[in-house]
Amino acid sequence: MFLPIIASVVVSQTITPLHTYNNLENGIMVKIDLAEDFDTASLVLLDNENNLLAPPATVSKGTHDLTSRIPEIKKITQAVWLQLYIKHTAVGSSYVIQPMTSREVPVVEEATRPGGKATYTKIVEWEDEAAEDELPTPYVSGWRVYMDKDAMMKTSEGDIRVALRPDKAPNTVWNFRELANGGFYENTTFHRVVPMTSKGDPFVIQGGDPTGSGSGGPGYWLPIENSDLPHDFGVISMARASDPDSAGSQFFFCLSREGTARLDGQYCSFGETVEGDDVIKKIASTPLADPSSGKPVSPPTIYSITLVPAKVREVKQ
Repeated sequence: MFLPIIASVVVSQTITPLHTYNNLENGIMVKIDLAEDFDTASLVLLDNENNLLAPPATVSKGTHDLTSRIPEIKKITQAVWLQLYIKHTAVGSSYVIQPMTSREVPVVEEATRPGGKATYTKIVEWEDEAAEDELPTPYVSGWRVYMDKDAMMKTSEGDIRVALRPDKAPNTVWNFRELANGGFYENTTFHRVVPMTSKGDPFVIQGGDPTGSGSGGPGYWLPIENSDLPHDFGVISMARASDPDSAGSQFFFCLSREGTARLDGQYCSFGETVEGDDVIKKIASTPLADPSSGKPVSPPTIYSITLVPAKVREVKQ
């Protein structure tokens, strides 16, 4: 059993994956660096709630195959977190271990909106592409391994910090990280603000379009993922057109469960706000030039979105 952090440990202890992408045959090779004062350390495998998924693995300084030291990794079907412990103290940022799986493909049908005047494409179920080849589902090809980081969004109204959820939408998280890390979102805006639904429930604020028109993107479409992260207040999700696979860079923050619950299963949620609830609410109160389209008089600016180390993960007691 691990104890809470009771003393600081010099952060010269690190985990360094030798590769981002790791196939089944090669395993997951990582280098462990320890300070001279420590001969061994422990690696723990955690879910998003910091529950232990396997017995802690004792490791020494040097190179190790994680799949040999923690065999349970071979059984995971969604992203988990690897945390280094030194003498019962969690040290440094955790690493995401994400299985590279076959895709769940949405099955859609045309549905009628309330009132019977318009139709839309509705996702009714999901089918794993591996099932067609009679393979185990999901079919795992290997693992993507990288340091866990939060997205820090600096805006004209204040800062918003988002904890990303690769366990719910791994490729969507990876896409968002790549765009943010490459400077895609610098000096973009929240071009659409919908403070209320027709029923009076807080709805969404939307950004991520470098043109500010609502039609811009990164030059590609992103396949939708079957995320079951509820669209609650502060949850970030991908905006898209009618085609489920038409997302790219645009995203929205949910303003209330009442207003956005109907988006569950239809849009891909991929992160949760951990700091900046007041900033989201301030952006939602922006004066609108055209309430019907959600166009602000003066769109709030996103100065940048950068990736910052996520907080240390402590084993849940």
